[in-house]
Amino acid sequence: MQRMFDAFDVGLITGALSLFLRESNSYVERYTVQPGGHGTFGSECGDRPPDLHGDLLEQVFAIHGREGISAHDLKDEAAVLCQPGLENGFLLSFGQCVVFAILVAGDGVFITNKLGFLFQTLPLNMEEKSPNNGNTAAAHVSEELTAEKGRVRRILFITSLAIVNAVIVGGIAKLLVMLINVVTSIFFYGEISAGEVSPEHNTLGYWVIAIPVVGGLIVGIMARFGSRAIRGHGIPEAMEKIITEESRIHPMITILKPLSAAISIGTGGPFGAEGPIISTGGALGSFCGQTLHITAQERKVLLAAGATAGMTAIFGTPFAAILLAIELLLFEFAAKSFLPVMMACITGACMHFVLFGSAATFPMPEVEAPGSAAVFTYGAMGIVIGLASVLVTKCVYIIEDLFEKLPIHWMWWPAIGGVAVGVVGLFFPKTLGVGYHNITDALTGDLSVGILVSLCFWKFTSWAIALGSGTSGGTLAPLLTIGSSMGCLIGIFVQTYFPEAGISLPLAALVGMAALFAGSSRAILTSIVFAVETTMQESTLLSLIAGCSTAYLVSFVLMRSTIMTEKIKRRGILMPESYRPDLLELKRVFEIMSPVYPTLFTIANNLKVKEVKQIVVDEGLQYEGRSMAVVGNNKILGFVDRKTMLANDASDDLNITGIMDPHFHTIYSDNSLALALEVMLKAKQQVLPVIDRGTNELAGVITERDILNAFEKRFFEDKVIQQHISIPQKAVGMSKKAMGMSKKAAGMLRRKGS
Repeated sequence: MQRMFDAFDVGLITGALSLFLRESNSYVERYTVQPGGHGTFGSECGDRPPDLHGDLLEQVFAIHGREGISAHDLKDEAAVLCQPGLENGFLLSFGQCVVFAILVAGDGVFITNKLGFLFQTLPLNMEEKSPNNGNTAAAHVSEELTAEKGRVRRILFITSLAIVNAVIVGGIAKLLVMLINVVTSIFFYGEISAGEVSPEHNTLGYWVIAIPVVGGLIVGIMARFGSRAIRGHGIPEAMEKIITEESRIHPMITILKPLSAAISIGTGGPFGAEGPIISTGGALGSFCGQTLHITAQERKVLLAAGATAGMTAIFGTPFAAILLAIELLLFEFAAKSFLPVMMACITGACMHFVLFGSAATFPMPEVEAPGSAAVFTYGAMGIVIGLASVLVTKCVYIIEDLFEKLPIHWMWWPAIGGVAVGVVGLFFPKTLGVGYHNITDALTGDLSVGILVSLCFWKFTSWAIALGSGTSGGTLAPLLTIGSSMGCLIGIFVQTYFPEAGISLPLAALVGMAALFAGSSRAILTSIVFAVETTMQESTLLSLIAGCSTAYLVSFVLMRSTIMTEKIKRRGILMPESYRPDLLELKRVFEIMSPVYPTLFTIANNLKVKEVKQIVVDEGLQYEGRSMAVVGNNKILGFVDRKTMLANDASDDLNITGIMDPHFHTIYSDNSLALALEVMLKAKQQVLPVIDRGTNELAGVITERDILNAFEKRFFEDKVIQQHISIPQKAVGMSKKAMGMSKKAAGMLRRKGS
């Protein structure tokens, strides 16, 4: 458990909690409460809620005129502080509630017994004041207040679920590893043992060919009569469910995926346990999300949190798992999404330390910080590894295409792939099973060239055929094995012919391992951090960045998809390729709103209905927009439906206010476009009046066309190539002349030296 408290992990935990408090306190800052009065969204009315400094209890109750009450007197009242129905509204952020509970309870028991009050409805005495000069009949529907009111509560709820799921996934990860060992010991050694065992040392002779065939046959039957979703290596399937089915995964996957993977790997399949446990964790998170009343977005977060918690439980790499979620699963960079993922990964790391120990997953000799020549060499290595990643990805899917052409049912394909696994395993047993020890051996730099070549070639052959057959297993461990072997081979070549480069064989193997993962998956940040966390070698960071960056560049240039996305794209599903801030959240309404005239047809509130009809007919407006705004004192009082007004003659003598609809939706000028669009969609209003928050008067209108114009501007910003600063031709000529003179001077110096 010692590693849990090193600087890195403590920093990660602290960062996660700080982010949570920041998100919680941002809610408090946006809603200020006046005792016994109204809270106005985004303004600075009333007293500011207390912060975490000084005497919290005294500050809290000073706001409500209850100074001088001691902590002991408040213990019984603490449970109802955040309940609705109090005479005076009260608001605490999550961080303040925790500190308050600790101050009151002291021993922490209070938090356990009264944690439910954190989930209770926030104060009801926070009614939004109408922007229409207090006219409750024309009340502004405060969509932003409604959306923000329960944000802290939802984040806390989803984070709690993610933590619970992470504990369960950690236990499943341990059971999966034990089950793989049990299956391996039964099939290869004829005994039952949950201890660590490798099929490499079996003495079955030619009978070893039959074992992967039997395992493939069992997996095929499970897929045929259980769920076809257990086929494959986990991450692409999770990505597809997120994109196409709102993160809904069949609950049966939670049971069938680890069971099929244990059989596949335990019978010699050249896979890792990480892919199946990622899939299982994602399925558990999805199942939890489907049984509760939560949004599709929150279900996606639970899926990603469960998947990454599984990866962390296997490898003990919380930071790499967080980055994996951002790069491959969440398809966004938002605190509300990756905060539960962070807490789940921290929990998964704790489970790893408890169940698997705190030692490095892939121990390697200590390496010194490389020099500039060595870093350059590792970068050049990345180019070679990048080419290999392209070859690996294309070969896997070529083999999969060949299986698709077989004239037999896909249920039998894993058994056919098992034949190849068994034959390769007969001549080179190191390819059988998970083979994490092969990675460790390569990272020592002590393996011979013959073993490295065999491990690189035969592991790839066995894994590619088995994976193409559609059996159950992961891709990460084989990629790491092949990459580390290839990196070590390149390192031996460089040391032999270019010793002045000063590279280290263990570090070359590590760079090869991470670079192949980066080039194949394009999860470059995950690859770099994963290599650092699994080896606990921080001095390797610069070399890893150099190698992974060049491998990523080669993969990006030569390959449109990755080993994770190729299968999904073949099914016609588009994958996001970049992450940008949401334009709707970056723009304010006043930045794109249109003037009231002539965008919105307005009529004075003192006109008769027949007068308005005559204006409409005279100006030829009877076939234009359906709604007309009734205005008085530069304020919108309501809307009149043009079509209904023209069709009804009985109301001609009435004042126009008699037939107007006073219930409409408006937006403040400093609100975001996201809120404006949400209100327009929910209210089905094509035009949304904009109210100035300071004067409470009509400032303009926003239409659907205005929002499209904002996106149009960004589109052309990305496409239009233009020069903003022009360099005079005279200056260009002078620079060329100076470069020519410097070249002549350098030539003269070389001749003089010779």
